[in-house]
Amino acid sequence: MQTPAENIPFINAPLEVHHRTFKSGSLALLIPEPAVLKANYERLLQQGYAVSFPYWAQIWPAAIALSNFLDDHNDYIIDKEILELAAGLGLPSLVAAAAGAKKICVSDHAEEAVQVLQQAINHNRFNNLESRRLNWHQLPNDLHPDVLLLSDINYDPIEFEILFGILTNFLQKGTLIILSTPQRLMAKPFISRLMPRCIQQENVHIDETGVSIYVLKQDLFKI
Repeated sequence: MQTPAENIPFINAPLEVHHRTFKSGSLALLIPEPAVLKANYERLLQQGYAVSFPYWAQIWPAAIALSNFLDDHNDYIIDKEILELAAGLGLPSLVAAAAGAKKICVSDHAEEAVQVLQQAINHNRFNNLESRRLNWHQLPNDLHPDVLLLSDINYDPIEFEILFGILTNFLQKGTLIILSTPQRLMAKPFISRLMPRCIQQENVHIDETGVSIYVLKQDLFKI
């Protein structure tokens, strides 16, 4: 019998402060200590808890690529209302907050990730950034950001159709989408469906990983 989700304990690990410097300034990123996180995860599994591995708890190349892109193209985010879904440690949102975004909601489906995000917000003393728990399977209808940020979300083909629907819905609301993704072969069909909406594309390498950044806008969509 599986433990109900609300009764599964947090994996928990001490948070390390990592500083990253951008044009907009130096940012403090809070990262759970990897060795302790792994040990606690394995201990909970041994105790019979159905806990998911905390993929949110590390900085992925796509998040770095998106952060660098926002730092170089801050005209997309200055004075804008921004939402980041599946943010993990939220580096792109931190960059957007420092670069002058009007208001940012940084979100993840994992409550533990949201709590770490809030601590990072407090540590950096941002007043234009808030953390929120959001699951893209159950998004509220009242989300109307100017810009939607997504990094490394197209990793599971089972999710591609719902993700395409989510992106289409935001585009139809007039939201500009900036998507950063590793160049995965299995994701090519998903990306190909988005290309009619693409107004800008950049390809970069982060830690030997090829990453593409796409800026998507509804008015190029061919109905």
